[in-house]
Amino acid sequence: MFVVDASIVLAWCLDDETSELADSAIERLLSEGGVAPAHWPLEVANGLRAAERRGRIDEPALRQLRPRLTQLPVDIAPVEFSTALGVIDSSRTYDLSVYDAAYLDLAEFRGLGLATIDAQLAEACRVAGIALITA
Repeated sequence: MFVVDASIVLAWCLDDETSELADSAIERLLSEGGVAPAHWPLEVANGLRAAERRGRIDEPALRQLRPRLTQLPVDIAPVEFSTALGVIDSSRTYDLSVYDAAYLDLAEFRGLGLATIDAQLAEACRVAGIALITA
């Protein structure tokens, strides 16, 4: 099991973002399962909607993705308000958005690796000593 961020799933969904890392991480996710913070489904949905607005994906393609996305074996970790406020510290330390810092903190707390194609989040993982899931 590992922490999966929205960038991996979006790269898997969008033809113009496909990557070996995303494909490999999704294959591994399907066999091992993953975990993500509570905002992950909304972040994925927002990324897909933004891609639709920009003409990178159309509504029929989104409809086809729905069953594939809802069947991904990702446990959603609840985030208490006190925990969310604590993520501000990691956000500040690693110069990340609070959303990205939540992935980092979850990986650290659970002692898991993290799958991302976000360069800034990957660098923060390296600095924090969190294993990156690679292709």
